Amino acid sequence: MITITNKAKEKIGHLMQDSAMGEDYFLRVSVKGGGCSGLTYNLDFDNEVKTGDQFFEDKGIKLALEMKSFLYLAGTELDFTDGINGKGFNFINPNASRTCACGESFSV
Repeated sequence: MITITNKAKEKIGHLMQDSAMGEDYFLRVSVKGGGCSGLTYNLDFDNEVKTGDQFFEDKGIKLALEMKSFLYLAGTELDFTDGINGKGFNFINPNASRTCACGESFSV
């Protein structure tokens, strides 16, 4: 399961509202090859269910993960920061053995 912080929930809700997305949209979380550590995180809004999708809901936000990504992200918490040291979504991934300095890629 993936969980989200209150701050991430708030930001996701604002983004969905600003884009006038209907209730059939959800947040798709995935892992792709790339980045300086080997794997990168990807977030996108989607309304198409794909074969093998795993769905979770936390704090009223529906999240979809393909099975391959779920294996890398099980137990991860999605956070959002808007402080002076950086702005954006952050993944707190207990499966990552190494992350790059910017936090956008990881390895297991």
